[in-house]
Amino acid sequence: MSEKLAINGGPKAKTTPNFPMYPGGLEIGDEEKKQVLEVLDNKYLFRYYGPAGCPSKVKQFEEAFAQKVGAKYALAVNSCTSALISALVACGVGPGDEVLVTGYTFFASCAAIVAAKAVPVICEINETLTMDPDDIEKKITPYTKAMVVVHMRGVPCDMDRIMAIAEKHHLRVIEDVAQALGGTYKGKYLGTFGDCGCYSFQYHKIITAGEGGMVVTNDQRLYDRCMGYHDTAACWRPDRFAEQRYEGELFCGVNFRMSELTGAVLLAQFSRLDNLLSLMRRNQKIIIDGIKDTKGIKVRPRNDDAGDTGICLMFFLDSKEKVQPFVEALKAEGVNAAGVFNSGIPDWHIYSHWKHVIGKKTPTDEGCPYSCPYHRGPQVDYDPKMCPKTLDYLGRVVHLDIPPQMSEEDCRMIADAINKVAAVLA
Repeated sequence: MSEKLAINGGPKAKTTPNFPMYPGGLEIGDEEKKQVLEVLDNKYLFRYYGPAGCPSKVKQFEEAFAQKVGAKYALAVNSCTSALISALVACGVGPGDEVLVTGYTFFASCAAIVAAKAVPVICEINETLTMDPDDIEKKITPYTKAMVVVHMRGVPCDMDRIMAIAEKHHLRVIEDVAQALGGTYKGKYLGTFGDCGCYSFQYHKIITAGEGGMVVTNDQRLYDRCMGYHDTAACWRPDRFAEQRYEGELFCGVNFRMSELTGAVLLAQFSRLDNLLSLMRRNQKIIIDGIKDTKGIKVRPRNDDAGDTGICLMFFLDSKEKVQPFVEALKAEGVNAAGVFNSGIPDWHIYSHWKHVIGKKTPTDEGCPYSCPYHRGPQVDYDPKMCPKTLDYLGRVVHLDIPPQMSEEDCRMIADAINKVAAVLA
C-alpha cells in the first residue's frame, strides 16, 4: 500500500531545509576577502597598467584556468555571452553565415550568434537533452559556418559525433560550457574539444564572482583575435600602436575586459571547484542510486556518466500531464522541484520562448542579420513548434537542483520522496 502523500495530509519525506543553487556563492568567505583586499590595498584595479610590481589577479586566474583544463590559452572576459561573441568573431563568423545552436539553452547562446551578425539555426535535442547529432546533419547548409555546442545542465554533449560532423563539413565549433565547468567527456575537459570553449561565472554557476566569463583555445591566432575583440584599445599587444603582425589581427572590437576585483574573487573561487564538483557528484549519485529501480520514471541518460558535473537531477515521466502534479507533490514532501517546459510559462532556456528570434526582432529597421544581403541561401524562418522532439522531451522532465551544501541524509530523503510520489503518481 502506498504511503499517504504529504500533499494529501501525510508526513513529509524530507524534513530538512533546502539550499539555494548558488554552489560557489554560498562558499564565499575569507579567501575571497583576502584576494579582494590585496587588490584594494595595492590600488591595482586594472590589469594592463597601474602601480608597478603588482601581479594581475586576472592573469593569475587565466593561467590557473588554462593549466587546469589543458588549454594553451585562456582569456578572462566580463560574461559568458561576451566569451561566446568573442569566440564567434575570432572564428570568422559574420554576415552571410549560419550557426547551429541547440533549442535548449539559455537565450544568450543564440543571442551571441546574432551579435556576431550571423543567422542562428535552431537544432533539436535528443534524450540526453543536449544537441542531437542527427538533427545537426539535417540542418547543415552550404552557408553553415559553425555550431555553438551547449553542455546543458552539466552534461557533456556527444563530442565524438559532433567533432566528426564538424570535420566532415569544415565547421567551427564553439563549446558553451556555462553550466558544465569541470565536466569532462572521456576524460578530457569540456571546452577543449572545439575551436574555442566558453565559460560562465554568473552567480548561479558552479564558481562565481556574480558575473564573468572565460574563453579557452589552443590556437594562437584565435586567442589573438579574441583578445583583439574583447579589448579594442589593444592594451594587450606587445606594442599597442604597432602595425598588425598578420592579416586579420587588428580590427574594431568592444570592451569585454574582466576587472581585477572580479579576477580576485574568481582566483579564490577556482580553488573551491574540485570540492564543489565532488560534493555535487556524490549527492547526485546517492539520489540516482536510490531511484534507479523506481517504476514510472527514467533518469536522463548521459553521454558520459563520469563527465557529468552533478549540478542537477533530471528524470522523465511518460506523459507531460503527469509533470505538474508530480512536481507539486514533491514540493509538499519538502523537495525543491520543477518542470522544465510549459508552453504557458516563459523561460529563456527554451527556444519557443525566444520571442527576439522567433519574431526576428532587431534594434533597427533594416532587420540584419536576417535580411543580410550576404546571405545567399533560403531565408531561415522560425516557429515556436519547429523542434517538436525538443518540446516533447522537455515537457516530460522533472528537474531538481543538487547544491553541494546538501548532506548525504538530505539526498537519501530526496530519493525517498521521489519514490513515495512515484508510487502514486508516476
